[in-house]
Amino acid sequence: MIQEKLKEYFSVVFEEDLIQEIIEVGTYKKVKENELLLDLGDKFDKIPLMLNGAIKISREDDNGDEIVLYFLERGDTCTITFGSGLTSSKSKVRGVAEKDSEVVFIPIHKLEEWLVKYKSWRNFVIDSYNIRLSEMLEAIDTLAFMKMDQRLYKYLTDKVKIMRDSTLNTTHQKIAQDLNTSRVVVSRLLKQLENEGKIKLHRNKIEVLEF
Repeated sequence: MIQEKLKEYFSVVFEEDLIQEIIEVGTYKKVKENELLLDLGDKFDKIPLMLNGAIKISREDDNGDEIVLYFLERGDTCTITFGSGLTSSKSKVRGVAEKDSEVVFIPIHKLEEWLVKYKSWRNFVIDSYNIRLSEMLEAIDTLAFMKMDQRLYKYLTDKVKIMRDSTLNTTHQKIAQDLNTSRVVVSRLLKQLENEGKIKLHRNKIEVLEF
């Protein structure tokens, strides 16, 4: 099963020998929606390779306020785990499944070994760093330069693309937590977006009409 799922996406990314090694040392795991994959303060000695699904990576401040940094999708890995695993430091992010997902975990010590051994792995790691850096910069730009209504609409349209579904099963409170704002503000702005014809509100569901 792992072999088939790995080859479904990673056969165009990795050499056959590398895929075989991943099969030999990797640990396959099904992750349920809302399941905690990685928490703040955890010591993480594994590298996740996403086979499908979506994992939300977020930060939390000392007051318990949380903000989403980025999402992991099929073919992604979480580069933050590289440094934490190699230095045995504690995780500074939280990872929660946005929907049922499948992940292969690679022992962290394989990171350096494969950097030397496989060109495709080196390219994958470098590309992953670049992608995550771009997403982090985008998150900073969103916080610094966008008004809350723009942030909310971007959040919804990005989420639709990640979930591959124009209808999002979510609540106003959950959105407020992800955007680090109040539920009242989110509810007001969602109604505004609905009046503009961009979304349609349902009970615990939001249908995004334009994206």
